[in-house]
Amino acid sequence: MNKITTAGLDLAKNNFHVVCTNGSGKIVRKRMLKRAQVLPYFAQLPSCLVGIEACSGAHYWHRELAQLGHQVKQLPAQYVKAFVRGNKNDYNDALAIAEAVRQPELRPVSPKTIPQQDIQALIRLRQKAIASRTLLSNQLRGLLAEYGIVLHPGMAVIRRRIPELLEDADNGLSPLFRECLAEGYRQLQDLDGVIERYTRKLTHWSQQHEACQRLQSIPGYGSIVASVYFSQVGNGQDYRRGRDVSASLGLVPAQHSSGGKPRLLGISKRGNGYLRSLLVHGARAVLRQAERQGKTDRLSLWALRLKEKKGHNKAVVALANKMARMGWVILNQHTVYQAR
Repeated sequence: MNKITTAGLDLAKNNFHVVCTNGSGKIVRKRMLKRAQVLPYFAQLPSCLVGIEACSGAHYWHRELAQLGHQVKQLPAQYVKAFVRGNKNDYNDALAIAEAVRQPELRPVSPKTIPQQDIQALIRLRQKAIASRTLLSNQLRGLLAEYGIVLHPGMAVIRRRIPELLEDADNGLSPLFRECLAEGYRQLQDLDGVIERYTRKLTHWSQQHEACQRLQSIPGYGSIVASVYFSQVGNGQDYRRGRDVSASLGLVPAQHSSGGKPRLLGISKRGNGYLRSLLVHGARAVLRQAERQGKTDRLSLWALRLKEKKGHNKAVVALANKMARMGWVILNQHTVYQAR
C-alpha cells in the first residue's frame, strides 16, 4: 500500500517540493528539497511516474529525471490548476501535479532536445532585438513629432530620413536634440547589425540541419520558418497527426458548443503565436505568387479556389493550417514535399 507509483514535483529556482503517492492516490511521502538535493533524491526513489509543470527549466529537469529511469510528463499549468484544492501552497501544488499527471486524457508537453533549445534561444534573442528596434524607431519618430517633423511608418523611412535631418541645418532642430537623435540612430544601426548576425546564424543552422532542409521544400517555408517550426515540433513523434500540430498552434476554429448545437468561432490562437504568425505570412506569400505567376500545381489551385469562395484572409489562414500539417508529415515520415 505504501509503494510509490506517482510523484508530483513543484519546480522552483532553489526550493523544490515533492509529493509521492501510491496507486490509490494516497500521500506516502512529501518533502522540501534544495536544488542540489533533487537529483540524489530521485536517484534513490523507485522508478515511477513523475509529473512536472511546463515552466522555466522544465525541459532540463525532464531530461535529467528521465535519465534516472523515471517516466516523466510535463503538463501545462492550466491543466494542473484545476486539481489544486484548498489554499495555494507549494505542497498543494505538488499534490495537484501528482493527481493531474495520472489523468490519461490530459495531453502532456513534449520535451525539447538540446538542439531544439539551442535554436529556440537564438530565436528568442532575435525576437527581442527586433522588438527593441521597433521600440526605438517609434520613440525616435515620436520625439521628432514634438519638433514638428512627422515621418511615415516603416524602418526604411527612418533609415533614410534621419541622416537627411541631421545634415539639414535649417530644420529648426536644436544642437542638443541633434546629438540625441544621432545617438539614437547609432543605436538603431547597432540593433540592425545584431539582428543581421542572428539571422545569419539561423540561416547557417538551418542549412546544416537535414530536417530544416526538408521543411524548406514546402512552399512558404524559409530558413527562419523551418527553424522555428523544428524548435516547436521536433521530429513530430509527439503528435498523432498533422491536425494536432495545427490545433496546438491555434490555426483551427475555436468551439463554443452547448445543448448539442455545434458552434465554431474564429481560430483559437493558442500555442506559439510567433510560429503562427510566420506560417500566416508564408501562406500570404504563397497565395500572392500563385496569383501573380498563374501557378497550376494542386496546392496553388486549391488556395485560389478557396480565395474566390471564402475571401483572401480566410484562404491565407486555411493555407497556413495546411502548411503546418504538411510540415508534420515531412518531419514524421522523413520525406520532402512534392508538388502535384
